[in-house]
Amino acid sequence: MPEFDRVTVKDRLMRYVQIDTQSDPNSESQPSTEKQKDLSRLLVQELMEMGIADAHLDEYGYVYATIPATSKKSVPVICFCSHVDTAPDCSGTGVQPILHPSYTGAPIVLPDDPSQIIKIEDHPYLKEKIGDDIITASGSTLLGADDKAGVAIIMDLAACLVKNPGLAHGDIKILFTPDEEIGRGVDKVDLQKLGASVAYTLDAGELGSLEDENFSADAMTVYFHGIAAHPGSAKGKMINAIKLAGEFLAALPKENLSPEVTEGRQGFVHPVRISGGAELAQVDFIIRDFDTLLLGQHEYLLQHLADEIVLRYPGSRTSYEVKEQYRNMKEVLKEHPKVVELAEEAMKNCGISARKFPIRGGTDGARLSFMGLPCPNLFTGEMSLHSKQEYVSVQDMEKSVQVLIELVQLWEKNS
Repeated sequence: MPEFDRVTVKDRLMRYVQIDTQSDPNSESQPSTEKQKDLSRLLVQELMEMGIADAHLDEYGYVYATIPATSKKSVPVICFCSHVDTAPDCSGTGVQPILHPSYTGAPIVLPDDPSQIIKIEDHPYLKEKIGDDIITASGSTLLGADDKAGVAIIMDLAACLVKNPGLAHGDIKILFTPDEEIGRGVDKVDLQKLGASVAYTLDAGELGSLEDENFSADAMTVYFHGIAAHPGSAKGKMINAIKLAGEFLAALPKENLSPEVTEGRQGFVHPVRISGGAELAQVDFIIRDFDTLLLGQHEYLLQHLADEIVLRYPGSRTSYEVKEQYRNMKEVLKEHPKVVELAEEAMKNCGISARKFPIRGGTDGARLSFMGLPCPNLFTGEMSLHSKQEYVSVQDMEKSVQVLIELVQLWEKNS
């Protein structure tokens, strides 16, 4: 095993999570919050201190860096990518990470809010982590292992490769992105400057997770056009668009096609916001399915339900907008099987069984794949994301570093 400080990745994570990097979906700026750059500037400084001379932060909040090749072969340029922002769902201000050495399996009571108790009954993966060192937050914030665990892993990989020039590898590119949690993680990335041929995001959970397929996703807005009138003389005149929208929501499928009753490869339609007034109301949806062709069927269902509502109220009408968000990375990765096969082989060589799960969501990697950079998602150990009960295993992070070290050597060996 090359020179590798087994506590470095832990220390990095516990340092990084204390920097507030929450993104803001209501902001139009890029990045959405300037505070994301606080961590990015630190990462650039640390990379330069390692001797990675081209590390820099651009105006949009992206960190780019290159670990030069040690091999004389022509090796595909590999990029490792993680995002620095944390989710708007839960506070990321004043994170106080706590290390729980040699976890026993007992409930973990978080001190800042004793009602926050991390139990095996609620978090089955914890049962596999008995004996590991677990990091949590203190109960009043999320931890931010999503995705600062990925950031720490990539930083540890960089440190290891720089310290061990005898390890044979091609050029390695590092990319840290802002705003992944609000769907803008690669909006301004410069792929020409990055110069990579393949990529891996470090943003998956359980040990051995190798995610090569994800939801295809659209956003859809359904508008209800009513007829406004003074409420004092509205009889026979008013058609309240808010009430039309209410009837429409009540008609949505309850036994299927809803997040609360689906799992695995089942898709859904999910209303995320309703707004408007008596004359015009709108319902915003996210539409998800692993089969991209089924998105159109789900959208037709919503149109059909809405049209049935307004038919009962002559004078009212509906209209619709659909926006593509991202697509299933499997459609790209199936054309580049080596990208996934070498990741699986690297895990096997490190004594880890690959766990292939379809992602019921999206990643920067999905969008990068369709931008021409094939990019599956690898494990970090981050669990219970976007919540005060978020946790991560130090040993999972360490094993992720080992897998990346093996992976870059496999790419060199197979070139």
